[in-house]
Amino acid sequence: MKKSTYLSFITLALFAFSCGTPSRPPEQKQVKENPVTINVPDFNGDSAYNFVKKQVDFGPRVCNTPAHEKCAVYLTNKLKSYTPDVTVQKGQVKAWDGTLLNMKNIIASFNPGAATRIMICSHWDSRPYADHDPDAANHRKAIDGANDGASGVGIILEMARLMSKEAPKIGVDLILLDAEDYGPPQDKTDEAGTEDWWGLGSQYWAKTPHKPGYTARFGILLDMVGAPNATFRMERISMAYAADYVKKVWSIANQAGYSNYFLFEEGIPVNDDHLYINKILQLPTIDIIHLDPSTQSGFYPYWHTVKDNMESIDRNTLKAVGQTLMTVIFYEN
Repeated sequence: MKKSTYLSFITLALFAFSCGTPSRPPEQKQVKENPVTINVPDFNGDSAYNFVKKQVDFGPRVCNTPAHEKCAVYLTNKLKSYTPDVTVQKGQVKAWDGTLLNMKNIIASFNPGAATRIMICSHWDSRPYADHDPDAANHRKAIDGANDGASGVGIILEMARLMSKEAPKIGVDLILLDAEDYGPPQDKTDEAGTEDWWGLGSQYWAKTPHKPGYTARFGILLDMVGAPNATFRMERISMAYAADYVKKVWSIANQAGYSNYFLFEEGIPVNDDHLYINKILQLPTIDIIHLDPSTQSGFYPYWHTVKDNMESIDRNTLKAVGQTLMTVIFYEN
């Protein structure tokens, strides 16, 4: 995933926020004063890991390839085994080089009649170019995308499995977005022009939702959420559009014992799927994404390289993110 940081987006108000480290919100005190006992399903990191591996076993899920088509069938059937409310949104989008990409956004809903809803999404396609690999000979090789794409989908599939056994009170829409990672390779950026060629599936869905007039209380995007010792900082576009929900999710994660993953620190702005959902559909959506200021890219070390494979996936990280999301959902009312 992750194209480039979206620096031109930042507003004056956002700069005002970024002058200091985000303060820890007071949810912990509120929970102590008003204790509520709610049973939250136990997220299984091993199961999520197996869902990630199943995707990677198909090979790179690049649009218009047999692996992409086979994986789409698998994801659709797996979600249908957990809920009857599955929609496959088919469409064609144009890539940076003029290629028409046959894309499929796959949407699974739980409690479809509930007015209060949360949307969880991740992209399921993988990048056709390892253009940030240290070996230039790999720059035109497709990546496995174990962390960049498959990790978020693996978490979503495990959430679907759990919610098929114990439904939450609210409505939940799980969206697997396609054609996210087909942006131009680094050496072709100038040829691609100024149009945004990233997040094509999320742009398509935001303009034409699977249900006319679709809305939710808020949305959460998962991107690169499976690496060992991942660090999730408070990404700036998320803070600009949905700061209260960022703080809410981070507070729940910290209360659940995952403070080493969810850091109350400012992160860079990232041009990711949530940008289009916020701008086009105006659905407040946050991005849980591995940000690492120690790397040149600012992302997970193997971002857009051939080493984004199953060796990069850690069950503990999948558990931390998945358990946090299940807690968010089951505490919402």
